[in-house]
Amino acid sequence: MRYAEGPRVSCDVYIEADPSRVWGLVTDIGLPARLSPELQRVEWLDGAEGPAMGACFAGCNRHRMVGEWWTVSHVVQLEEQRVFGWAVVDPDGRYGDPVPDPAKPLATWRFELEPEGTGTRLRQFARMGPGRSGVSLAIERTPEREEKIVAFRLAELRTNMEATLHGIKALAEVTD
Repeated sequence: MRYAEGPRVSCDVYIEADPSRVWGLVTDIGLPARLSPELQRVEWLDGAEGPAMGACFAGCNRHRMVGEWWTVSHVVQLEEQRVFGWAVVDPDGRYGDPVPDPAKPLATWRFELEPEGTGTRLRQFARMGPGRSGVSLAIERTPEREEKIVAFRLAELRTNMEATLHGIKALAEVTD
């Protein structure tokens, strides 16, 4: 797969908890920072206190191969207890010209919740591009390895997503 094709990855887990409980967890933007090996911390921006269409949050990430970097995410999908999605942009130009426009994200992420049986099916989805990212930089250094670079990054994302989903599952299924 080539970067220009918008490589995607998704994972899902069944959670024995109702969608409202799961929704409270997936819309807590600080939670993935506790569960993911890459996302380190997040904070709402511009006075936002929670998810709302157009609200923004900053995220600090760390990766063993590229170090630490900040991004800004814009909430672009929000359907109560069903969908929470955000577009990640590069407002500082770490990967080229600054691109603060959520219509040209370096990645798009989404949680989807679906009632299933007595619980909830939770899916997490990520799409790379079309904006420039660290993957773009790696491809430029070794263009002949593009497909391997993309496959490697998708595998990393899958691992991180599975850690996040299983952490959410463990928290949601705790009985009070």
